[in-house]
Amino acid sequence: MKISIITATYKSASTLKDTIESVWRQTYPHIEYIVVDGNVSDDNDPTSDIIAQYQPQFGERLIYIHEPDQSLYDAMNKGFNRATGDVIGILNSDDFFTSTDIIARVAETLESHPETDAVYGDVHYVSPHNLNRCSRYYSSRLFRPSWMRLGFMPAHPSFYCRAEVYKEHGTFDISYRVAADFELLLRLIYVARIRTLYLPLDFVTMRLGGASNANINSHRQIMRDHRRALRQWGIASSHLLLSLRYVYKVGELIWSKVRY
Repeated sequence: MKISIITATYKSASTLKDTIESVWRQTYPHIEYIVVDGNVSDDNDPTSDIIAQYQPQFGERLIYIHEPDQSLYDAMNKGFNRATGDVIGILNSDDFFTSTDIIARVAETLESHPETDAVYGDVHYVSPHNLNRCSRYYSSRLFRPSWMRLGFMPAHPSFYCRAEVYKEHGTFDISYRVAADFELLLRLIYVARIRTLYLPLDFVTMRLGGASNANINSHRQIMRDHRRALRQWGIASSHLLLSLRYVYKVGELIWSKVRY
């Protein structure tokens, strides 16, 4: 089983090395790694040099796409279009795998459960200034498809799905500004009812920040995107129901501080 991992990057050379290193250290041998770089206007950006540094190690398993894109989700779609793996996952350029056996565990689970379309698990957030201390632990353990009416979804960086599912149901809708990941998982899990399996595994260490949690305006856009996605697929919800997600997140933050 070949697993394709996609990293979209734009002026994130300062963290990209950690991301690539974590892919390189994975014990599973059948990995195709696709890096999509949308920054073509800054000659001083060292991303191309970083890729050149790692290309000999990965060989043909590392695919570098260096061309303009419309958005983060457009860049990810370019990766989907180039992927040749049986299973596809995403690793953001600010993030890295929490341990070296993540992809091996994904492959083992999907090979032993051929009826399963996708797996997902947990992730945790850290401060960019202290990568060893957990600021928030995001567990998908309690997730149920019905929770998507409230704006919940599994931790997307832990979502590994068979390529044939994307061929049938599509990838990111790039008309969504911030929460195209929610719309995609809503379409796959709630609407198409793909078969998923939770793995009690901390997949990814994520630096705090990013397009989806940068500021209050981002959260407002997330709310708009969530409501639009639910309406698009004829799923009843409301502003009040979607707001309950933030109550849950506060509890999650408190629990993380107590535990870690």
